Amino acid sequence: IMKDKPSEWIAISDLMTGVMAVVMLMLVVSVLQKNASEIAYKEELAKAKGSKNDPVTKMMKTLDTMIQTTSATEFISLDTRTNRMTLRDGVFERGSACLKPEARAAVESVQKHLEDFLRENSKARIFVEGYTDNLPVKNPVVDFQRFCTVYDDNFTLSAARAREARRYLIGSFDTDAARRIVVAGYGESKPLFGIDPADPKNRRVEVLFMIEHEGKPESMGN
Repeated sequence: IMKDKPSEWIAISDLMTGVMAVVMLMLVVSVLQKNASEIAYKEELAKAKGSKNDPVTKMMKTLDTMIQTTSATEFISLDTRTNRMTLRDGVFERGSACLKPEARAAVESVQKHLEDFLRENSKARIFVEGYTDNLPVKNPVVDFQRFCTVYDDNFTLSAARAREARRYLIGSFDTDAARRIVVAGYGESKPLFGIDPADPKNRRVEVLFMIEHEGKPESMGN
């Protein structure tokens, strides 16, 4: 008995179908990649156009140039991604809200740029936030003249440091501009990411720059 032989035409037909399927898949992938590239390009272009005149971005660039060309880098650092300026632990006397004399000049050196930012943008807001490490305050501090504050916990100390930083940041700002600089103290509740909560690096004041949109402050950063 002769066995049926497979049809050569069926085999060729199956092969052609497979080839066409692969070609169609490659075509679809190519179109999707092209569309994705175009979308990414348009998004980057829009971002570039949008940030070109972004008042926060402009000020951060100005601050960065100024800080990099002075000794302020010892006390101040910038994060252009989050639009934050950080006053390092060395700005303050140990266990005190008083700014070191040499740090005052660094902090005061940014006054003019902050004043311009607030004056030129009526919706601009600046938040001055104080932070500490998690080492507890053992004894209440009551000598205001010596420590520029009185405190018995880290939250009070962090708020006092933010307040003192604000005082040197606003300088001779008018009442309206000064009102848009807000202070807050977070104590040890927000340590730096990946840093031991007891690390002195957590003792800092962060200055966040924002533009208010539709009655709600929103960061201009990512």
